[in-house]
Amino acid sequence: MSKRVLLKLSGESFADSETNFGISPNILNRIANEISRASKDGIQIAIVVGGGNFFRGVHESAKDMAQANADYMGMLATVINAIALKDALDRNGNETRVQSAIDMTAVAEPYIRLRAIRHLEKGRIVIFAAGTGNPYFTTDTAASLRAAEIDAQEVIKSTRVEGVYDKDPEKNKDAVMYKNISYKDVVSNKLGVMDLTAITLCEENQMPIRVFDGTKEDNIYKVLTGDKLGTVIK
Repeated sequence: MSKRVLLKLSGESFADSETNFGISPNILNRIANEISRASKDGIQIAIVVGGGNFFRGVHESAKDMAQANADYMGMLATVINAIALKDALDRNGNETRVQSAIDMTAVAEPYIRLRAIRHLEKGRIVIFAAGTGNPYFTTDTAASLRAAEIDAQEVIKSTRVEGVYDKDPEKNKDAVMYKNISYKDVVSNKLGVMDLTAITLCEENQMPIRVFDGTKEDNIYKVLTGDKLGTVIK
């Protein structure tokens, strides 16, 4: 079997670094180009996208909402990002499918595990939108769940820092980066890489998580094709 990976992209990955809102065409095209190159190298790529670049823009107005309603709004934001990424990948000559955990057949296929695996086997890129389809679960949990369901060999999480640190590197200049760390140490040290449910799912399925800086040119391509950038949690 070709290498099959699950790439987790936050909503902020698509946004301009100054505003952290919306979709920057230049950033979107760079991400799509790197994913496209890796796919054409024979890597089977599934993607879970977040929605923070849109949802954080309405966060103030959503703070008094029921949690479930706010979470559904966040899920809809991920669908916007998924469609935008699909369009950019299609323009790169890829066959791409969006599968949504919330039924919206006009814009996406429903999520069906075996259909997703078949798409990957045919060399198509599959983008999973709308999280798990349930409130109270993050897109990190959706990434771990989908990775387990499609038998991915690794979860690859794109962030804006180089890996997992012992403390927040954006606030502490003396923060030390780990090259390797165990699931249990991530949880016990409260490192905040992914939520507890996501980490537990990966641990139970013995699936490594690679955390790296996806904002730098070519890093997404390098990691998808086997470069050992960032931190491995295993």
